[in-house]
Amino acid sequence: MIRLKPVTLKRIKRFKSIKRGYYSFVFLMILIGLSLVAELYINSKALMVRYEGNTYFPIFADVYPGKTFGLDYEYETNYRKLREKFKEEGSDNKVYMPLIEFNAFENDFREGEYPPTAPSWEDGHYLGTDSTGRDVLARLIYGFRTAIAFSVILLLVNYVIGISIGCLMGFVGGWFDLFFQRIIEIWSNVPFLYIVIIISSIMIPNFTVLIGIMAFFGWMNMTWYMRTATYKEKAREYVMAAKSLGASKTRIIFNHILPNSVSIIVTFIPFAIAGGIMALTALDYLGFGLPAPTPSWGELLRQGQKYLDAKWISVSVVVFMVLILMMVTFVGEAVREAFDPKKHTTYE
Repeated sequence: MIRLKPVTLKRIKRFKSIKRGYYSFVFLMILIGLSLVAELYINSKALMVRYEGNTYFPIFADVYPGKTFGLDYEYETNYRKLREKFKEEGSDNKVYMPLIEFNAFENDFREGEYPPTAPSWEDGHYLGTDSTGRDVLARLIYGFRTAIAFSVILLLVNYVIGISIGCLMGFVGGWFDLFFQRIIEIWSNVPFLYIVIIISSIMIPNFTVLIGIMAFFGWMNMTWYMRTATYKEKAREYVMAAKSLGASKTRIIFNHILPNSVSIIVTFIPFAIAGGIMALTALDYLGFGLPAPTPSWGELLRQGQKYLDAKWISVSVVVFMVLILMMVTFVGEAVREAFDPKKHTTYE
């Protein structure tokens, strides 16, 4: 059983007392959880089909050809049309569809209509369609999952590199510190956007390539913070006491310096996630991000700018993005307040 330290319990209690940040965190976790299982409520496949006494779960299967349900074709069943067919027959056969009956990649072209089409409850497009007839709400939610996954992975990569190098710079010092100071100073002056443009002209950047490019430039900020924190902690009495007792450098770093620098590490996490979401959205908007037809907020914003009469595209993206970034900011403020060392320090 894990036992938390009294200071950690005080921080958690303090975080919960900041209602705006705490409820934003809870709601954000719910949204992330829902996005991870988006296929269960956003899908063109049926959740369940009852046909001639048999039960099928297409959403968990690869492909059920039309002939499985008495249709005259071998390719994958169109479950919306199958549902209408069962209704017309008046049989006991049933099709149970998800809440949103379109996936994020499906083009829904209607006779007499030219996409983008306005929101319609009758058609099942609650936020309308984009310029190629794809459901905007489906692409918003799948785009949110992509953005969160991107920002969290980028955060982990940046933190692993930044914390490792920054801690070594502060602890080892000397030529190692000077060498990486010069590396960071030179590298921070390289224009990031130009590098992305050059790479995009050579190859189509995928999810992994974008993570690599962003991490190549994003590790430096955390490095500076960890370097400063390590210099500060290294000069404290408990580190000197550990050295006098014969503790190894590895033990001092992992058992003493890093645990006492956790406030810096944790405080920047929400803001780093918000920065990752904004960076991916900006790159997708400029056309240098994830390749089509990957669901993306930036790609939807670009469509909203191109089709100004289709206000539902840009408005839905902007509203959703503002809400998410606002909640992330509230969480960040609450975490920073909860981990403020002045709240848990007694001066004598």
